Amino acid sequence: MLHRRFLLAAAAAATLSASPAAAQVEIQWWHAMTGANNQVIVRLAEEFNASQREYRVVPAYKGSYADTMNAGIAAFRAGNAPHILQVFEVGTATMMSARGAIKPVFQLMAEANEPFDPRAYLPAVAGYYSTSRGEMLSFPFNSSSSVMWYNKDAFRRAGLNPDQPPKTWPEVFEAAKKLRAAGFDKCGFSTAWVTWLNIEQFSLWHNVPLATRANGIDGFDTELRFNSPLHVRHLQNLVELQRDNTFSYSGRTNTGEGRFTSGECPIFLTSSAFFGNVRANAKFEWANAPMPYYPDAPGAPQNSTLGGASLWVMGGKPAAEYRGVAKFFTFLSDVDRQARLHTESGYLPITRAAYDKVKASGFYQQNPYLETPLLQLTNKEPTENSRGLRLGNMVQMRDVWAEEIEAALNGTKTAQAALDAAVSRGNAMLRQFERTATATR
Repeated sequence: MLHRRFLLAAAAAATLSASPAAAQVEIQWWHAMTGANNQVIVRLAEEFNASQREYRVVPAYKGSYADTMNAGIAAFRAGNAPHILQVFEVGTATMMSARGAIKPVFQLMAEANEPFDPRAYLPAVAGYYSTSRGEMLSFPFNSSSSVMWYNKDAFRRAGLNPDQPPKTWPEVFEAAKKLRAAGFDKCGFSTAWVTWLNIEQFSLWHNVPLATRANGIDGFDTELRFNSPLHVRHLQNLVELQRDNTFSYSGRTNTGEGRFTSGECPIFLTSSAFFGNVRANAKFEWANAPMPYYPDAPGAPQNSTLGGASLWVMGGKPAAEYRGVAKFFTFLSDVDRQARLHTESGYLPITRAAYDKVKASGFYQQNPYLETPLLQLTNKEPTENSRGLRLGNMVQMRDVWAEEIEAALNGTKTAQAALDAAVSRGNAMLRQFERTATATR
């Protein structure tokens, strides 16, 4: 009898001890991060799960950025969306227009009674994901900007000063010619993300309109404007320089980034988030510098805009689960955690306090390349042309723009005709998005 009572008591104790774990609220987090960045996400989830017992964040990789966004939208329609969906910055307009499919972050945090002040976040970061009234719709996560990476050893070999990288586009062109003559005959310079670097960032950095209505931020009834004389001039320069590989095209996405780490392309414009890859794989001394600009463009350089992604909260979840998401976002905003993420991953700190903490520590004196994108984002107060961009059907439009750029590079169209076509085709896609977005309101 005593033995039986002992077994019953032990079973009851086991049940009680297991109940906190059994009662945990599970938070599904779908993302698009691979490699070292995937480990960052796994680590964050593990740290949050260990910090409390009420909620459990479960990350799941869902493919590329576009694949992840499409999977999340399809899952919402099927009634089984995740709680948190990582969406790249150019998906912002699409997510904003999906009324009912999302839970705005400013509402989420208020309803959960979590401390939340949008002013605590870097303006260039928070503004991209907020309404014109300053209401934050999604939570900034892995933010980046574009920079110019360069091979210091290659510069020495070509007789260039490795501590004085080119600042303007004409200087880049001249340096690339010297590098090609010094043995880098396949590539003097190149870029990843051909439209992001040569249309989107290019426009904002030179304070020329990418599109009307503050590049779409002030309304979906926007029209593209990147067939200006400055845009045409830049594309024509690329066309001419590729004839002898002073410029070498590296594709529509970032698949060509290995051309820099392998040493093939000594100057390479891409995301500041390339840092981890460069640090791990480059077998030469390297650095980065701000994006180049045309010195005769009035007011240039202006300020850059964001790359990366934010976290969108999907609609239709119980309040108890939303409280867990809100607590996780508070956890992510912690100053020390943001500072660590920035210095380890190369992504930007999302709060002012985290940036100030890293700067005060003297970290940038030894690691200036991690501050380069931050200095670009805050170079000047944003204008109507440089607050950011918010265009519908952006994923599809980028392919159209890249297709037209490729037509110019392969000689089937002039630079002017290619950009005119990119604008015309893009405007048709914007009108389609505007009709759809208006109909769902």
